[in-house]
Amino acid sequence: MLEVNTPVVLAPMAGVTNAPFRRLCRELGGDRASLYVCEMVGARSLVSGDEKTRMLARFPAGESPRSIQLYGTDHGAVGEAVAYLVQTEGADHIDLNFGCPVPKVTRNGGGAALPWRRDRLRSIVAAAVANAGDTPITIKIRTGIDKDHPTFLDAGRIAEEEGAAAVALHARTAYQLYSGKADWSKIRLLKEAVRSIPVLGNGDIWEAADAVRMMDETGCDGVVVGRGCLGRPWLFGDLSATLGGKPRNSVPRLEFVVDVMVRHAELLCDWFGDFTGIRTFRKHTGWYLKGYPAGPELRAALASVEGVDQLRELTRRLDGAALPHEGSTRMTRGHSRGPRQVKLPHGYLAGLWDLDVLDEVAVSGG
Repeated sequence: MLEVNTPVVLAPMAGVTNAPFRRLCRELGGDRASLYVCEMVGARSLVSGDEKTRMLARFPAGESPRSIQLYGTDHGAVGEAVAYLVQTEGADHIDLNFGCPVPKVTRNGGGAALPWRRDRLRSIVAAAVANAGDTPITIKIRTGIDKDHPTFLDAGRIAEEEGAAAVALHARTAYQLYSGKADWSKIRLLKEAVRSIPVLGNGDIWEAADAVRMMDETGCDGVVVGRGCLGRPWLFGDLSATLGGKPRNSVPRLEFVVDVMVRHAELLCDWFGDFTGIRTFRKHTGWYLKGYPAGPELRAALASVEGVDQLRELTRRLDGAALPHEGSTRMTRGHSRGPRQVKLPHGYLAGLWDLDVLDEVAVSGG
């Protein structure tokens, strides 16, 4: 069984949790303190040899444990993809995505829509476990398609019965997307229903104290952190300290944030090359500067920065001694869309179980 020192997982996020970001989180949060999960890759794309997908699935030398999320709607493709990730890429942990709410995924019966098809969910989890050897398989789910079509309790029980090592629940429906508040009471209900494997909670963890409160209120065994760490990769250090009995909520001066920004950009350019690396970094600048004084012109310049040297030059204009305004750590980062009607295959909710799920799209990265 895979073990980490702190029951905290970095949620896979498209275009974010690449190798450089995972390394940065490790540097600021402890190498084996948490589990840092790679971006989602599509099973069909992976087994068909799609180069972009295989690039996403590659780990840098020395990364351990190697954790990745897999998406698929067909048990055969998922089984093959799991075997490939274990045997070729040396994956130490594979998470199955049954929680993605984006239309291009759900309209093909994947992601958060798939648990409605209990039979298909069971076959996919079983195929993954059968092809994983000793590598643990976990699943990530939402509470349901919408409030009238819950799926989380059945999905959790199926995962437990088919040999999954843990189940993580984002306590929102697919309909909610990222809006409103996560309903942590659903995490408690899942924990009560699933007894033999760990249950992890996800949703609205912006500070380390939120993780403690979630675990206290729900009895869950650990937490999954997504948007809360955008622009704040040091959150994993706070989580490690706080869950270790030494409460900490880092609110660093801007000079520290600038150093992290430059380090992040350097890592991205080393991994992807200068052109792609700096363009991948641009979206992070707004997250890093949340709550700090910067000004619209400088923020715009940073959001279109052309290289690491220019990034250094631009950030010299910032007041390194500045602190963010109160409440900045809880400001929304990343997705905030919703609610929105969930796109589904025709007749999906009507119990038309004889309909095959449509061919999955070649989703990698999310």
